[in-house]
Amino acid sequence: MDSRDWGTFLLPYEQAVEELKVKFKTMRSELKKIEEYAPIEFVTGRVKKISSILDKAKRLNVPMDNLETGIEDIAGIRIMCQFVEDIRRVAEYIRKRKDLTVLYEKDYITNYKESGYRSFHMIVEYPVQTSLGQKNVLAEIQIRTLAMNFWATIEHSLNYKYRQMLPEEMRVRLKKTAEAAVILDNEMSSIRQEILDAQKSFEDDANIVSSVLTAIHRLYFFHLVSEAIAAQERFNELWEARDMEGMKVLLDEVKAMIHRCKTKTEESANEE
Repeated sequence: MDSRDWGTFLLPYEQAVEELKVKFKTMRSELKKIEEYAPIEFVTGRVKKISSILDKAKRLNVPMDNLETGIEDIAGIRIMCQFVEDIRRVAEYIRKRKDLTVLYEKDYITNYKESGYRSFHMIVEYPVQTSLGQKNVLAEIQIRTLAMNFWATIEHSLNYKYRQMLPEEMRVRLKKTAEAAVILDNEMSSIRQEILDAQKSFEDDANIVSSVLTAIHRLYFFHLVSEAIAAQERFNELWEARDMEGMKVLLDEVKAMIHRCKTKTEESANEE
């Protein structure tokens, strides 16, 4: 058994995972603001367990003093997308980044594995600033759809249970479910625009509701109590009827009341 201090050994990988998660989540927020749609649905990350590192090192015949270069996925990031088309967009964004270096890619979507596994992998080198200086660590970024991720998670659990020796019947059934996941992704792609339109409509409505309630609350700040109560009653009626057009009118009216009140307050302050 290797006698290294595993806690110290894994620290740079833990730092890399946390930093990369933040950066890709920030990328998602930026793209959403710029394009009103982000190809990234959500981001997760993990550092490989010591037992898994040892198992993989044995399986690949990687010497214990060569783990840092021999095992490329000690640090792992998963980026989930809604649609298959988004995967290559995200990969292109990653290639253009200056804070990491893409060493190579493995396209398991075009060239999927015999088991049915599909995903897009990028092996990157990422610089971590430690107390002893900069350390470059390897990380694997997996980009996949939600359906691909669901299937891969189940397959991983079953492989762990059977120690990579899945019964033939289980292999056949898993392959069928992988094909079903492909059909699901293809169907989602075929109605992509309808899905995006529906999601945008939902977000727009949610933003209007939030803006109306915030504006009504501000009426109390200007001591417009009766106006606030009346506006709240109108809001309740409009919400019950899901009348979003009426909600927009109410928002404009409340904003106008606030504007008039602010103008009067400023004029009074100038007169004094």
